[in-house]
Amino acid sequence: MKKGVVAIVGRANVGKSTIFNRIVGKRVSIVEDTPGVTRDRIYGDASWLTREFRIIDTGGIELENASFTEQIKMQAEIAIEEADIILFVVNGREGITKEDTFVARLLQKSRKPVVLAVNKIDDQIYKDNIYDFYSLGIGDPIAVSGSHGIGIGDVLDEIIHQLPAVEETQEDDVIRFSIIGRPNVGKSSLTNAILGEERVIVSDIEGTTRDAIDTAFEKDGQKYCVVDTAGMRKKGKVYENIEKYSVLRALSAIEKSNVVLMVIDGHQGIVEQDKHVAGYAHEAGKAVILVVNKWDLIEKDSKTMKKMENQIREQLKYLDYAPIVFVSAKDHKRVHLLLPLIQEVYANSQKRVATSVLNDVLIDAQTMNPTTTFNGGRLKIYYANQVSVCPPTFVLFTNDPQYLHFSYKRYLENRLRDAFGFEGTPIHILCRKRD
Repeated sequence: MKKGVVAIVGRANVGKSTIFNRIVGKRVSIVEDTPGVTRDRIYGDASWLTREFRIIDTGGIELENASFTEQIKMQAEIAIEEADIILFVVNGREGITKEDTFVARLLQKSRKPVVLAVNKIDDQIYKDNIYDFYSLGIGDPIAVSGSHGIGIGDVLDEIIHQLPAVEETQEDDVIRFSIIGRPNVGKSSLTNAILGEERVIVSDIEGTTRDAIDTAFEKDGQKYCVVDTAGMRKKGKVYENIEKYSVLRALSAIEKSNVVLMVIDGHQGIVEQDKHVAGYAHEAGKAVILVVNKWDLIEKDSKTMKKMENQIREQLKYLDYAPIVFVSAKDHKRVHLLLPLIQEVYANSQKRVATSVLNDVLIDAQTMNPTTTFNGGRLKIYYANQVSVCPPTFVLFTNDPQYLHFSYKRYLENRLRDAFGFEGTPIHILCRKRD
């Protein structure tokens, strides 16, 4: 089942972020224990009843040198384009403003389902205020209080009712990969180089429209599908120069992919936005290949490649498992290395380890480096099982999970990689108390 996307839209200070946190179920800021994963407070995964969906908070968007109306318009248009359903939040205490009316007109033009939440109705004296919002013409208003959690269930019921159910059927023998990265790093050029034809528009202008959808092709008997990274779909609306949006663009592509090609501009090196985008691929548990593009523009000597590789490893420590390939999409140099590597990391993400062999490796690891005292006790690992693939996930059955220090967990991961490979794919290690 494909996850639906819900976008929260509204003017400033109406309580979008508060409602976002309520729906997600936690305060979302940095949500990752691994050092170096940089995340914006932009989206979260939520569930209600039997459905899961992704929710986007547009509240933290900052646009310099833009009027208030332009800011709201851009927020709304981006959200409309990305989302299946719009959650339109207004302030019930202040009544309808011209900005509310402006956004309502945009939403009407989109023809997307809209759920209207009238926030800050946390007192009965404001209850009647919701009727004023019928004049917006976008459906029945729902009274909510984000700060107190009132009415959030009603909003979620309506979202689930309108959320499209799309069954995605994928062929087992097709490797689906996406090419992600910040604007103007050469994603389109690389796509064309891999496909061997000018399939997508290439331009030096950041955010150039890409009308292409997922593209299927076959090479040396292996079927592939390039998942469209959903660059700007509407001509003339070049918003991707606003860096925060490139993350939103990459999310759906990552979700649908088996392998993610993270493209880095070799001429500019690693920038902060690369960390944002790469962090999402890591968190999604996808196999990752780091592709350093525009290598033809670099003045090179015998140490240049190694120096760049060290820089990438230092900046993207959480992707130490990802192979690095240096290419020039423009000149088609070294591009031929990508498809075999995609096959390899995909196979690694699908790899299963026999339980007996797995436990032998873990016994050897503990013999070489015994556990130490942590949180008032010493960890004992009784046995382990692999429970899933994509990514390979292992469960350790222990005397007490709290005794597992993160450094020892890292050590075990390295031992598993030494024994079984797993290049290009993350490994998840879970710890459970043995009954």
